[in-house]
Amino acid sequence: MAKAAKLDSVHARSALFDLYGDHLRSRGGQASVAALVRLMKPLEIAAPAVRTAVSRMVRQGWLRPVRLPQGAGYGLTPKCAKRLDEAALRIYRAGAPEWHGRWHVIVCGPVRDRPRRERIKADLTFLGYAALSETTWIGPRSSAELDNLLGGEGVRADRFDAALEGDPHELVARAWDLKTIGEAYESWLAEAATLVGALPREAPADRVFAARSRLVHGWRNFLFRDPGLPPELLPPGWPGDKARAYFEQEAARLLPAAAAFVDRELS
Repeated sequence: MAKAAKLDSVHARSALFDLYGDHLRSRGGQASVAALVRLMKPLEIAAPAVRTAVSRMVRQGWLRPVRLPQGAGYGLTPKCAKRLDEAALRIYRAGAPEWHGRWHVIVCGPVRDRPRRERIKADLTFLGYAALSETTWIGPRSSAELDNLLGGEGVRADRFDAALEGDPHELVARAWDLKTIGEAYESWLAEAATLVGALPREAPADRVFAARSRLVHGWRNFLFRDPGLPPELLPPGWPGDKARAYFEQEAARLLPAAAAFVDRELS
């Protein structure tokens, strides 16, 4: 069975993205270094790892240094705020939006630099596109982030809103491995149920925060795997539907205690 991300293992950089997206974005998008260290402690991420991850995110243009009343800190860049907003819409969206039978096609110019090519590939995959060839990508809908992605990388691309002449299920099977994605959903759901089920009835807020953070982290990873295909193109009994229902239920149930912990550590 395909493995989803292990919910008991969260890297510092990923945890910081989750923290800013899930909690800090709605609280001004910034926090002191000391608060970031305290908020990462329930996830067993040590202070040096937090500082290293923050430095890396600054170099990559995701965070910017700020001075706060509590001391030195870091806030979101516009680039990061847009990415987190796009991710939030997909993370907490119940199902895919209505589909009109058309595909968004991107034909990129050649990119010779391998690291840059791999970065573009990862970003397009995050936005829900799949490669049909070295330069041609297809998605079930256009992404609001696409202009920023291509402009930031200096990539010239022709874009088309197109109708397929043929069986869309055959195209989906060629572009995405739905069997593996479905197995990953099943694996995630089993692990998530174990994680949440281990919480005591009156669990302290830091434990609830940690459990919910791991839940969100594991779910967020599906943004890099699942393009959000319309229901009519998915197999019957799609495991992603059951997994999403569980995620939305438990993420909402655990939010008040997790948010209280964040507010306490930010003060």
